[in-house]
Parts: sequence; structure tokens; C-alpha cells
Amino acid sequence: MKKITLVLSISLALFSCKEDKKHVRDSETTEKKEIVSASGDTIPFFKNKEAFFGETHVHTSYSLDAYLGGTRLKPTDAYRFAKGETVDVNGNKITISKPLDFCAVTDHAEYIGEMYANYTEASEGHDHPKLIELRSLTSFKEQEKWFFKYVVNNNRSSTPQRTDFFPGEEAVKNGWQVMIDAVNEHYTPGTFTTIAGFEWTAAPNGGNLHRNILFRDMNLPDLPVGTVDINREEALWKWMAGLEEQGMHVFAIPHNSNASKGMMFNPNDSDGNPIDEEYVKTRNYYEPLIEMMQIKGNSEVHAKFWTNDEFADFENANSMQNYSGRKAMKENFVRYGLIKGLDYENKLGTNPYKYGIVGGTDSHNGTPSNVTESNFEYGSHGAADGSIEIRRTSEVGGWIKGKDLNPGALTGVWASQNTREDIWDAMRNKETFATSGTRLKVRFFGGFDLDETLNDYDALVADGYNSGIPMGQTLKNTQGKAPEFSVFAMKDPDGANLDRIQIIKGWIENSETKEEIYNVAWSDERKLDANGKLPEVGNTVDLTTATYTNSIGSTQLMGFWKDPSFNPEINAIYYVRVIEIPTPRWSTYDAVRANLPLLDNVAATVQERGWTSPIWYTPK
Repeated sequence: MKKITLVLSISLALFSCKEDKKHVRDSETTEKKEIVSASGDTIPFFKNKEAFFGETHVHTSYSLDAYLGGTRLKPTDAYRFAKGETVDVNGNKITISKPLDFCAVTDHAEYIGEMYANYTEASEGHDHPKLIELRSLTSFKEQEKWFFKYVVNNNRSSTPQRTDFFPGEEAVKNGWQVMIDAVNEHYTPGTFTTIAGFEWTAAPNGGNLHRNILFRDMNLPDLPVGTVDINREEALWKWMAGLEEQGMHVFAIPHNSNASKGMMFNPNDSDGNPIDEEYVKTRNYYEPLIEMMQIKGNSEVHAKFWTNDEFADFENANSMQNYSGRKAMKENFVRYGLIKGLDYENKLGTNPYKYGIVGGTDSHNGTPSNVTESNFEYGSHGAADGSIEIRRTSEVGGWIKGKDLNPGALTGVWASQNTREDIWDAMRNKETFATSGTRLKVRFFGGFDLDETLNDYDALVADGYNSGIPMGQTLKNTQGKAPEFSVFAMKDPDGANLDRIQIIKGWIENSETKEEIYNVAWSDERKLDANGKLPEVGNTVDLTTATYTNSIGSTQLMGFWKDPSFNPEINAIYYVRVIEIPTPRWSTYDAVRANLPLLDNVAATVQERGWTSPIWYTPK
């Protein structure tokens, strides 16, 4: 392993940034110890926190589109799968490769009432002709046609309406209760955490503005809110503010910015006016996180727009641009948004895109975080991608070609305990990271007096908390010193070795987004060239057998870094990207299993990765 240490004479002082108190809840600082659960079990406490892995975005048969694809698993079944139980997906027995630590089932709010009525004979609307027709559909072609006729055309319009088979508010309330009951049933503090939530699925004119809504505890609204009730984000935040006035704790996570048609990081609000101070403050408060990657693509960057980023060509999901009038735009991607937010902070005083990073799947099979490449044998969207042939030749209706799918991403959370409150608070405070499915662990600290001599994980973490701040927090200049950063990454015990750790820096210059990528730590005694580029790590993948060896790369990497181009007068953002050595892509596993040729124009290998929440620097 190599380390870089770049030293500057300028210095800065450490500061935990507090935004407008109306819009930001302070982090909890109360010292905690091991506690005993209601069942009498001791809940482990980790003084310097532990990484807990989980799902924040998954659908069951209580989502109408999932039901139409053949999914029959309910919320309780999704939680059983997340805990390691085997479930049946379209006649196939599936088990997650490793149980999760936490999970939030996020069925679409828009059709929960219809699905409850569909399942429940005693419910109002159960015998509506269209629901009878829904239950009678046997072929996927019929189901897909029904989906486009009654769901897609309505939901992706500018003014979605209730279906004519909407069974009424009572059915929505009862469907929501089914989801709540599953959350309560499967919560085991210290072992497995469940989080109540749902998806608000706004897609005005086909531009994706979806948000997952997650709650801190079981103080919940009587009903979830869908896009018929609220079709734009400002009204959603107002609804959330109303919940907070009733003592509830809630936040929203945007996802699939890569399909947003320029709307996710739009310079204008929903009325077409330039976003203002109230907009940026409100968005900053109610949306602390953003989903970096899911089944429908990686939203960090795209190779078309980031030509100087050698790792930008990763699960770009190019075929998404063939549907709903979408167009590939740099403004759709998370890195752009993270950096552009600094411009609004300069002009309006608050960064509306001050996002921590999470990952999810958006699986419609009811199988949370089934993200292992070799375990993608039955796809993610029921009959739409449930076989090798279909994934190779067909599409997921109205979204993407099967070959451009991926198994999705994971959320990693650094928390002291695996409880609902601790996991939610860690997400609210942005001490999170995402991975493309691997369970690598990554730490990232910033400060002004960090110890660059440390070569021990526990010492680095203790120093990070004692002398600096973790990912998701803000540094402020008060003394003119240059910030410094410490990073540590550890491989997934069951996965591939690590290639390198990078720090991505972003800033605004003349109102334009600027960035630089730095290699901070790497494996195999490689050396940087004069331009700071690092030779490739190599490739051990055997494409004929879909296997690889860990004969290259490192099991863990550590680095200490200072910004060589630091300007104390300019706002900046820093986040970490960890890259693994090459491994087989799911499509290669498919080809080997079926004795088929590799797909053309599809990567045969991938370099799995992780992304941390940023650390922000501000001179004010």
C-alpha cells in the first residue's frame, strides 16, 4: 500500500456547520452505552461506531407495477428475505448472500389502496371489474399492456388522477397498516432494524422526481401521500413540515437523478421561477441524502460528460435515454449537483444539494439488497427481466433495456448501535456511504490537526472523531490552516480486493463547476505518473468461467491527504470513492451459466466501488 501526504503552509480551523435552526436538527451528542431491549437482550454499543448495511428502496406486491410483473411477496416477506430466509420469486427459490442489518420497504404510495383491495375480499372495491381483470391476467404481455394503459400514462403525466378503480381512503389506510405491521413484526433491536417508509413517485411529463420517505420511529401519519395529492417537491416538503409540527421525524431521499430530464437539480422551482432562499433552505433540511446508484443505473457520473474520469464508464444505463423523451444531460448526475450546490450557497446562503450518499436497489421482486452480481439470476422486475434470455434481449417496460440493468446498491451507515433511532439519526446526519453491492467499509475524516503518522485503523478512527469530523459534516475556516483528510477502506470479507482510494474535490469558479480527482492510497506498489495518474491494477477475471482471484489488490488501504490546490476563500466539497479490482459482471455469470456468448457493447467485468458522503469546506 502507498500513502500520499501533500502539505501546504496555509491552515484552517475546525467547525461543525449549523444552518438555519428552523431547517436543521442538531446531531445527538448524548453519550450512550449498552442497553437492554424489551426482550431482555443486550444491544451492542460501538464507541467509535460500526458499519451497518441495509436497504432503503425496495418494492413488494403492494406496489402495483411489482404485482403486474408477477411479484407476490408482501412487506413481511421482504423483511424475512432481508434477514436471510429463502423466499419464492416467480417460482424460484432465492436467498440473500448475507443477511442485512436494516431495511426499509418503500412501496409506491400511489396504489397502496388498490393493492389492499385487490388482496382483501372484504375490502371496498375488491370486485371492481378492473381489479377482477388485474387478477385474471396470466401473460406478461397482457400485464405490461395493462400497466401502460392504467398506470404509466397517468402517473407520468403532468396531472396524475385517481384510477377509476380507486377503492377509497379506508383501503389506503388499511394497506399502509399492513406495511406498518410488518415493520413492527420484524424489528429486533441490536440484530435487525426495520424502518417505516414509502415512495412518493412523482414523474411529471416523464421526468423522474421520485423520493423515498423514511420515518425515525412509529409515530406515523394515518396515510402516505402520493402524486395525486402532491405532484411536486415543494408541496411534499410542506406536507412533511406538517408532520413535524405533530411531533413526527421524517426525511426524503431523491433517487434516479439520471432519469430526471434536468429536473432534479433544476435552477427553477416547479412554477418556473429561479429557486430562492426559502427553497434552498427547505430542500437542505428535508432532503439530507441522495441515492447514488440503483438497478436503473449509476447516478454519480456518466462517461459522456466526465471524459477525464477514467472510472466514469460504470453502469451508465445508456438505454434509459430511449424512453419517455429522456435526454442524457450532465445536469442529471449527483456529482454535478453536489458541486453546483456550492454556487447556490455562495449566492443564496444555503446549499440545497448538501447531500449525504446512500444506495438502494429499487427491486420490484420484494427482495431487498439482492445485490451480488452472481445472485442476479432472476433479475429485479419480475417477468420483465426474470430470465437470462429476456435480460439479454428485452427491456423493463418504459425504462431501460435489460442488459443495462445492474443488481443495485447498498447503504452503509456508521452508527453506535443497530437500533431504529441510531440508524435513522446516522442517515439524518449523513454519516453514510453507498456501495455498488459489495460490503466494503470506508471511513473518511477531515480536520486541521489529524495525525498523519497513524497506520492503525482503530487509532485513525479515534483520531478522526477526537481531532476532526466524519463524512457528512462541514469544516469552516477561522484560522487560515489547510484542511487535511484521513481515509481508510477495508474489503468485503467475501469479495474482491481493493484497487485504490480516491478523493474527488469540487468547487465553483466563475459560476462554473470544477473538479479534480486525486489518488490517495493504492495497492501493489504502483507509482503515480507526472500527471498524478495511476497504472491499472490488472485483471484476473477468467471470462470462460466467470471467476477471478484476489492475487492483486489489497485487503485494506489507508491514506492521509492535504489539498495541493487549496484556496481558503473558496467553498469546496470532498468525497471519497473506493475502487475494487475487476470482477465478473452479472451478464458474464449469465452467459457462463447458459453457455452463451458474452453480450456485445456490454462490459464483461466491473470494478465495484463505494462512495462516501462528502465533507464540505466553507470560508464563512
